[in-house]
Amino acid sequence: MCGICGFVGAGSNDDLLRMSSRLVHRGPDDSGTWSSVSPPTHLASRRLAVVDLAGGHQPMVTDDGRFVIVFNGEIYNARELRQELEKLGHRFGTDHSDTEVLLVGYREWGTDLVQRLNGMWAFALYDIERATLFCSRDRFGKKPFYYAKTNRAFVFASELTSLTEHPDVAKDISPRALRKYFAYGYIPSPLSILQGVFKLPAGCWLHVDLCSLELRVETYWELLLDPFQTIPRRPEETWGEELRELLDRAVQRRLVADVPVGVFLSGGIDSSAVTAFASRHVSAGKLKTFSIGFHEKTFDETQYGELVGARFQTDHQIETLTAERARELLDVCLHRLDEPMGDSSLLPTYVVSGLARRHVTVALGGDGGDELFAGYDPFLALRRARLYDAVFPRPLHAAIKAVFDRLPVSSVNMALDFKIKRALRGLDYDRRLWLPTWMAPLSLPALEELFSEKIDIEDLYSEAIEHWENCPQEDLVDKTLQFYTKLYLQDDILVKVDRASMMHSLEVRAPFLDIDLVNFVRKIPSAFKLRHGQTKYILKKALEGILPNEVLYRSKKGFGIPAAEWWRSGKLRIDDAQFPKLNGELITSKLAAHISGKTDEAAFLWCFYVLKRWREANNSSAAMQNE
Repeated sequence: MCGICGFVGAGSNDDLLRMSSRLVHRGPDDSGTWSSVSPPTHLASRRLAVVDLAGGHQPMVTDDGRFVIVFNGEIYNARELRQELEKLGHRFGTDHSDTEVLLVGYREWGTDLVQRLNGMWAFALYDIERATLFCSRDRFGKKPFYYAKTNRAFVFASELTSLTEHPDVAKDISPRALRKYFAYGYIPSPLSILQGVFKLPAGCWLHVDLCSLELRVETYWELLLDPFQTIPRRPEETWGEELRELLDRAVQRRLVADVPVGVFLSGGIDSSAVTAFASRHVSAGKLKTFSIGFHEKTFDETQYGELVGARFQTDHQIETLTAERARELLDVCLHRLDEPMGDSSLLPTYVVSGLARRHVTVALGGDGGDELFAGYDPFLALRRARLYDAVFPRPLHAAIKAVFDRLPVSSVNMALDFKIKRALRGLDYDRRLWLPTWMAPLSLPALEELFSEKIDIEDLYSEAIEHWENCPQEDLVDKTLQFYTKLYLQDDILVKVDRASMMHSLEVRAPFLDIDLVNFVRKIPSAFKLRHGQTKYILKKALEGILPNEVLYRSKKGFGIPAAEWWRSGKLRIDDAQFPKLNGELITSKLAAHISGKTDEAAFLWCFYVLKRWREANNSSAAMQNE
């Protein structure tokens, strides 16, 4: 795992060193730079040594000097690819570096290389002979890649704080990205919080002509749901067996490292499944697992983590997070955050990553399970929402919504009143907008008040609409799966995990996103993912007898924090509600309404708090550019 950066065109070696220095947390074990004069090209890497500790120095150059690469990630089928390339006559200089596999593989297969990879990656590969830069990001976007094209340079980096060390990259906040931040709670690709700076979307590659600085972005892979046309006689048995085999193989691949490996164990289905399969390949008592707990009982899941840890004889570590400790760590975490994100589970992810890093260098997690197997609560709301939408006319809906808006507010995790109010808010709009408005930190009227302008909802949620409309299936569950896998997973969940873990120089791997497993799961019909009101139906059936029923069939909590109560008790505070182009009075009124218990504004307040802290830490002079 690494941090990478570089540029083509204007810039100096000092600029490159400053950029690299902002990524030291991503790679504390080694660093390197590489430069050429014509065309002026500069590459840098910060390495977290995980595989081939002695032989993986970067930037890495082929023996003939034609290809140079900086690479962030892990390729889990590197051994198989290396063997294939050796049979084709290629020779390797390192013992088992996956970075060298990329270099040699690109020489043999060109851009088709990425289709063969099973792993997580973001890399930039310079072909000196053709004067081109080939950049790629993995299928789900587990590893970040930011870039900017200015009048004089093409600049890229793993994080914004590194990118903006280049003197040609402006630090102006994008108004469109800011609106979407408060609409989604995160900033969807390809946008970033900064004007003119972009994220390379998941499943895409970027080609740069180094002479003209012309860019071309192409999609090489996207998740397409393609349900089996024939259902086995006993699908739970047939598909369950295949799922167990594929998940076991995915976990085993991700246990391979030259450093200690552990598992995040929240006690949910996904992390428990990863723990169960990992325990098959690690001696009893040797597998280290990690959980975070809270004093607030509705947010605490440590009893389930302990249950699973005991069942599989892991060395289980727990850290309990108090409000006081949370506030202390939050300021540290946000000070290091390169781009604002409104997911409050960033904090417990940061804490559990710190706990894990005291024992291991690599941790496996359960990310991707909810998105692939329909695990979130909105999947359960779809049928009721469709029925409600068909029965109740708009005027009656408005009256019903007004009644429920007066329900008392609860601070309990995923409380019933919260779910009902969010569901009714989404039903103000057509089906394409149900999901993003259900999950939005602010309603559209409140957003318009926050920005003091009318907002086009079609533009605001353009990404969600695009994924909904491009789904070839008409089934609402399939369309919802597309939303979660293509948008929420990429731009919220995986960003959160990457940033929180890399702040501690910890590599996190996601077995559920193994491409072999994904290619099987995408063929399972949605009727076997959400079935008889049961989320993750086929996964739960596959894991019966492996995981305790108390884990398999308990209510989902989510990996959140008791932010609503912390705002009300004053443990979280907003002392200054001013921010350029935002309505400070609206922010103050939302805070007052939340503290009084009139409404639940925890998600919005968190988004603003993070944005404010990010601006203070990263760019106190950030300007708002007019569109």
